[in-house]
Amino acid sequence: MNADALRGHLDALLLSVLEHEPRHGYAIIEALRERSGGALDLPTGTIYPALRRLERAGYLASEWATVGGRKRRTYRLTGAGRAELAGERSAWTSFTTVISSVLDPSRPDPSR
Repeated sequence: MNADALRGHLDALLLSVLEHEPRHGYAIIEALRERSGGALDLPTGTIYPALRRLERAGYLASEWATVGGRKRRTYRLTGAGRAELAGERSAWTSFTTVISSVLDPSRPDPSR
């Protein structure tokens, strides 16, 4: 899956993989790949700018840590990031419900 297909959803995916533990950039990429069964194999040129943007927005905090003998920037979710993730999940649920009702009209309409 390419980065263009994820436009508008990447932030939620990144926040989600940081929900339970801090991770450095490569570990974030690996978590996305693993959780998606390999479908999300995103390049560093997509991930790192998004992480910096999320940090500037206050959703992530970072610090330098030594991981496996190497210095790496480790990212963690902030309180604002947790609130943003909750909002993204709610919006995603609403969005998928609406799209599913259009794509599969045989499904019952949840608004009725």
